[in-house]
Amino acid sequence: MSTQPMPIFETYEIFIDMDFSLREPCMACVRQYIESFPASVEANKGYLTTRDFLRAFSDNSLTFTSYRTHVERLLLWTLIIKQKPFSQLKRQDAEDYLEFCRNPPGDWIGPVVRGRFATSDQTESAWGDLVMPNEKWRPFSLKQSKDSSNELKSTPDATSQEAEPGVASSVTRYKPSPSTLNQIYTICSRFFEYMIEDGTAAANPFRMIKKRTLNRGTPQEEGSNRALTPLQWDYVLETAERMAEDEPERHERTLFIVATLFAMYLRVSDIVGRSNWHPVMGDFRQDPEGNWWYHVIGKGNKAGKVAVRDEYVSRYLKRYRRFVGLSSLPEWNEQTPLLMTLRGRSGLSGRQVRTLLQSVFDNALARMRDEEREEHEMNSLRAASAHWLRHTSATFDAPLRSPKDLQMDLRHSSLSTTQNVYYHSHDQERSLSVRGVGMRDRG
Repeated sequence: MSTQPMPIFETYEIFIDMDFSLREPCMACVRQYIESFPASVEANKGYLTTRDFLRAFSDNSLTFTSYRTHVERLLLWTLIIKQKPFSQLKRQDAEDYLEFCRNPPGDWIGPVVRGRFATSDQTESAWGDLVMPNEKWRPFSLKQSKDSSNELKSTPDATSQEAEPGVASSVTRYKPSPSTLNQIYTICSRFFEYMIEDGTAAANPFRMIKKRTLNRGTPQEEGSNRALTPLQWDYVLETAERMAEDEPERHERTLFIVATLFAMYLRVSDIVGRSNWHPVMGDFRQDPEGNWWYHVIGKGNKAGKVAVRDEYVSRYLKRYRRFVGLSSLPEWNEQTPLLMTLRGRSGLSGRQVRTLLQSVFDNALARMRDEEREEHEMNSLRAASAHWLRHTSATFDAPLRSPKDLQMDLRHSSLSTTQNVYYHSHDQERSLSVRGVGMRDRG
């Protein structure tokens, strides 16, 4: 097993042109590196999961680069330090990783390098390819001024041992800023939320620690509950409706996706399917009392059903079905795919769904800016992802529904999970409730 970290993913331009049908690394040096780990750590599975996550966020080069830095580093730490698969990471592992990032070992720190991979001067490198990892690359980069470099050379501690090429001297302190630690936490947490949606992880170990270990000894801000405000949701839904009206051939489906995820607290995998289940219109079924249910195969291959609200059926399900040339309501055992490509092929990928949703979030944010909404009204929308629709809907509905009913439709195994997450005071209501309360005259 290799104990030396090496780069795994290439630049943005090369990554987006990769052949994703290959279920192994394209570059020989990366492939051999992944194969060097024991089967117990599921290195190739971890690589593919990380690659799929990066692909889902590859529409923007800056976002890709930031995400690549943190999830690649997490993958290397999991394989080399923890020696276990992603699926086995627990809360304590997440805390250990944050501590590791706070004070990484010297052989994981190096200077900023121009390229992650280099072309071999020889006909063929030791990796069996013309491309080889840059020997100076390290997972953690340390920028140094010329003055500080000269100071280090003149100190006894710095000259007492010769550093390997690309490895930071032991006296060189790597100290991540609070914002960097927050970014590590946020991206790693989003990575695990992605795996939960895809059914490759059962829980998010980073979310469990609630940021309490990020900046010890410094005040911590409240973690986001990943729900849009009522104002933001109004903009998102209205934006999706406008997009459908302006470009129906492309965005009637987008509106249907937004409405479907929100109306039934669904995960992306609940509408794109799994390896053993592909959603069809016949998964909407009406019981003898006239109630509509959406039947789904959820996480852990558990079959379940979700109650469907009347407004969704009358306003969005019927609208979309009429648009694609179907009858107003699903027929018994109807096998029409729930989602289709613009060319009429069956099914969409999770990545395609997330891309469509991101376009709605971006357009909604642009409308809010154009209408000169206040910054505080827009801030959390900038961080929204597909999973936020599930949380937003459940947060809005919690005061109106019994905890048990909401638990069943969210398909939580424990009622306490539903109560702890959704039965709390909404920030806006909480603020309004105290705003008019005076300091005196309590009589």
